[in-house]
Amino acid sequence: MKFLIDLAPVILFFATYRLAEARADSAFSLAQNLLGSDFPQTQAPILLATLVALGFSVLQVGYLLARRRKVDVMLWLSFAIIVVFGGATLLFHNPTFIKWKPTVLYWSFAAALMGGQLFMRRNLIRSMMQQAEMQLPEAVWTQLLLAWIAFFVVMGGLNLYVAYNFSESAWVNFKVYGGTGLMLVFVLLQALMIARFMEDK
Repeated sequence: MKFLIDLAPVILFFATYRLAEARADSAFSLAQNLLGSDFPQTQAPILLATLVALGFSVLQVGYLLARRRKVDVMLWLSFAIIVVFGGATLLFHNPTFIKWKPTVLYWSFAAALMGGQLFMRRNLIRSMMQQAEMQLPEAVWTQLLLAWIAFFVVMGGLNLYVAYNFSESAWVNFKVYGGTGLMLVFVLLQALMIARFMEDK
């Protein structure tokens, strides 16, 4: 359930973008009323999609704070990045900012994992997974950490490659299907590796 809630801004971004594409004139009129008129009609879908995703993120964090529930570090990081890059997209009417948002998020995760190991001597992957009482040898924890760092670095670069070499519509598809799909495949591979070790043990 938490996974679906965390994924909601991406889903809403995609749904809004596609709906605005299908109803271009209405979307442009709405975007003009909400954001001003100094942008071409073709930018209306991504501007509206960004506005919806940003709005949901604000409501999500606001709801947790109002209910006095914990906002985890990853959610705070994601929230800060979408406020900065989504806000810049809406303020300057420039989709480049929102296209950079996934890359900045991925690379921030990679930097946090690497920084935890280098400066705090702490494997953050182990810290998270040991909450489920999972016990693995040090070498396996190191492999998992390096794999996640590499994955986030590659995903950040892949996002920029798609953003600058394909159409905006293709990038939106990649953001939803490609990014989510690759994440699920990677998590599955990690689970299979852990399961194989547990069986061997």
